[in-house]
Formats: sequence, structure tokens, C-alpha cells
Amino acid sequence: MKLLILANGCENNCKPAGGEFLLTDCPPLVFFFYHSIINVIKTDKHPTKIIRNIVRFYKIIRFLAILVSFNSSAADIALIIDDMGNRSRDALAFSLPKEVAFSILPHKPLSSVYSQRAASQQREVMLHIPMESLAGKRLGPGSLTADMHPMKIHQVLQDALSTVPDAIGMNNHMGSKLTQLTLPMSSTMDFLQQHNLFFVDSRTTRFSKAEQIARQKGVMSTKRNVFLDHDADITEIDAQFRRLLRLAKKYGFAVGIAHPYPQSVNYLKQQLPTLADKGVRLVPLSDVLVSQELARSNRREQLEQQLD
Repeated sequence: MKLLILANGCENNCKPAGGEFLLTDCPPLVFFFYHSIINVIKTDKHPTKIIRNIVRFYKIIRFLAILVSFNSSAADIALIIDDMGNRSRDALAFSLPKEVAFSILPHKPLSSVYSQRAASQQREVMLHIPMESLAGKRLGPGSLTADMHPMKIHQVLQDALSTVPDAIGMNNHMGSKLTQLTLPMSSTMDFLQQHNLFFVDSRTTRFSKAEQIARQKGVMSTKRNVFLDHDADITEIDAQFRRLLRLAKKYGFAVGIAHPYPQSVNYLKQQLPTLADKGVRLVPLSDVLVSQELARSNRREQLEQQLD
């Protein structure tokens, strides 16, 4: 609690005008860190324990400093436009802010073209990989199914990734069946871990194991909170967007998925410039992933301290 008060008090006085927040930017945190080290040395003479505790103190304070740099008073949303690459009309989505990520289907006429164009805008690109559904819907090329051997899964993913060469992460297209299955999800996450790609669980079923297995495999991951245009009626899109904002304000961040429908793109073009007035920021998806990973790391540190 004392550290949290210090961090909150430093937000206005110590935060630099631009760039990364450094521990040295905040004198109160430096002071607290220094005296914490002195107390550790006074109370514990064992060198190994001293070093371990100093490292823990630094990690906690560094985590708080990063939280300050994220401006904890704001709620963050990240947006993904799914199903890119099928049609030329999808290009309308390129008019959205560059913070909006594009998830591109593999082996489509415009997969590579859209991948390169999005990257040229400094936009985050994802591979939108089709996965087997419970409804047995037609999947198309580059799909993962439950009967595939792990080596086959890796080959399919490698081939798909070659058509979306700028991808830095992946999410599932459909997948209500496959994301419930441990073996294919484990093989998928092994591939992502080897290629340093993150994963977003589209949550096409509440029984999905994908995000849990991703964490177990050391893959940076998060999940979709809201589908904005599952019902593409503009009234429903508006209702879901408002729900996304409410979740972001409640939990600090939320992830929404939409599609390159003209009505969805036009709605977002109207609403995204007004976010600041609502106390919400549009951030790149990677910002949400990093802040979420830092929070998990901090919780692990706290648990380890309780066990010592």
C-alpha cells in the first residue's frame, strides 16, 4: 500500500514528458528503494538472501513505475479487425487509426498485400488462423483440425504465416471445437513460442483452453472481451462498443474484435476520436499484452514472497 501511494503521488510530478518512465525519474521511489536495501542488509546477513530480496524490491518498484507511465487514471481499449484479406472492400479499414490491429486470414487473394500495407502504417498485424468449430463449418485453406498430428499443425501454421509475413501474433477464426482440446492447442502454442508470437483467444466458446495453455507454454496472451459486430446492426454495434468501454473502465483495459464491414468501420471512425472525452484511450494491442503480463508477474512475485 505504501508503494502504491508513492507511485500515485509521482504520477504528475515525476512522469517525464515523453519516452520511457525510469526509476530515477521518481525521487520518492528511489528513496524508498534505497532504504529498503539498507533494511534488508541490516536484518539479513546471508548474501544470497540479500541479493534475492534486493531484486524483488527492484521488480516491485519497477512494476509500479511502469504502471505510472501507462497513466493509471485512464482506461485502455485495444481493437482488432478480423477477417482481413478476403475482399478489396476490406481496404476501408485502413482509414482507422494505426493503433487498431488487423488480423489477416491466410492464403487469401489479399493476405500478403494487406499484411505489408498494414505494416507500412506501423499497424500491428496478426495471423487469423481458421480452427475447427463444433458446427462443422467450412474452414478454407490454412485451417487447423482436431485430427492433425502436431507436426502437421506446425507445417500448416508455417505455411499460413508465410502468407501474412508481418504477423507478430495470432488469434483464432472460429475454433469452438479445437480451442477446447489440449493436444492441438499445446502444439499450436509450441509453434507460437518458437516463433515469438503472441496469442489472442477470440473466445468462440466459454470452454476454451487456449489462453490457459498459452500461458503454460510461455506465450504472451490475452482474450477477446467483446465482439462489436456479431450482430452487424448499427444499434447493436453501438451497444457492444459501450459495453467495451464499461469493461475497460471497470478492469483498466478491454479487447474488442470487429470486422471490416462498412457500417463497423464507419461507426469506429466516428467514435474513436471521442474516446478522450470519455476517459478512455485507444492503445495498440501489444500495450495491453505487456501491461497484463506485468500484472501477472507482480502477482507471482507476491505469492512467492508469501511462501518464503
